[in-house]
Amino acid sequence: MFQNYSQPLEFTNLTSWLDAALRENLPEFWAVFIELVLVGVVLLAAYAVLAMILIYVERKITAFFQARIGPNRVGKYGIFQTVADVLKILIKEIIHVNKVDKFLFYAAPFFMIVASVLTFGAIPFGKSLHAVDFNIGVFYVTAVSSLGIIGVLLAGWSSNNKYSMIGAMRSGAQFVSYELSAGFALMTMVVLSGTMQFSEMIESQAYCWNIFNGHISSLVAFVIYLISGHAETNRGPFDLPEAESELTAGYHTEYSGLQFGFFYLAEYLNMFIIASIAATVFLGGWMPLQISGWDGFNQLMWYIPSYIWFFGKVGFLIFLSLWVRWSFPRLRIDQLLNLEWKYLLPINLVNILVMVILVLTGLTLTDLF
Repeated sequence: MFQNYSQPLEFTNLTSWLDAALRENLPEFWAVFIELVLVGVVLLAAYAVLAMILIYVERKITAFFQARIGPNRVGKYGIFQTVADVLKILIKEIIHVNKVDKFLFYAAPFFMIVASVLTFGAIPFGKSLHAVDFNIGVFYVTAVSSLGIIGVLLAGWSSNNKYSMIGAMRSGAQFVSYELSAGFALMTMVVLSGTMQFSEMIESQAYCWNIFNGHISSLVAFVIYLISGHAETNRGPFDLPEAESELTAGYHTEYSGLQFGFFYLAEYLNMFIIASIAATVFLGGWMPLQISGWDGFNQLMWYIPSYIWFFGKVGFLIFLSLWVRWSFPRLRIDQLLNLEWKYLLPINLVNILVMVILVLTGLTLTDLF
């Protein structure tokens, strides 16, 4: 479907060389075991580094919107402020709370972080930069990302704190509600692409990204997914579970030290994950901008590494998310649920039906041209 031009900065040669070297010098079991360990270490390192970058970027963008400077003391332009905060969290004392359900209280942060890491591992960061490529990739990320709500509910219930419990109940209602619209929006693109596998989905967008291929139906699904994904991450104006003026910190009020850090880390990575899935499903993922028949232009675009394309698209969507967060006031809980059940979900159901009709009649752009 598309010509595979050379990309000098890709990691294909490195991974192929490492795989060949391990299999030549070790039994197959140990070669595979070492590869899995290396992939896990790289994913965890990328997870932590991306979280620190996102925290710094949000602080700077927030400062820009609020006409102030932001971090500017620790390192040039405050670039090491996030590193200092991470070190502080790592060495900070964990305050033990009386009369909590200890097992559930300590297990809750791990549900959050595990759900986030499992979803993070399925993201295609670039050509040949894909840890796992399931043939049901869309279904997989929808399923494992849902595990995070278990951690939220456990944290609220086990804390023996009425504010934490109210925050957890709000978060549960919000997450379950908006997960429906996010799932239907992704299924609309599955109907268009004819596959749930992220790699095949990206390759099918070589000359026309899905957001344009499905006409107005794709655009509607894209907007609904961004709204629903933003609500699932509990960020303003959908940050009712953590409403500081009402619930202190919501479901993680009683957490401190590294336990609080897990919730904090997962929140920022969930923002990245939502933007990554949107970029992959709607904006071609790591696929560069390609125009059918413009071979010279296409070859020039391929010289830009695929992961640059991916992170560029994700960065744009994250900036859009932050723009929304700092532009609109917090909704009331009734307004938040009315938006989902009375507007987004009915529109979504009609939209997926329209997409089915477009695909069956061959009216998508790739079929027309």
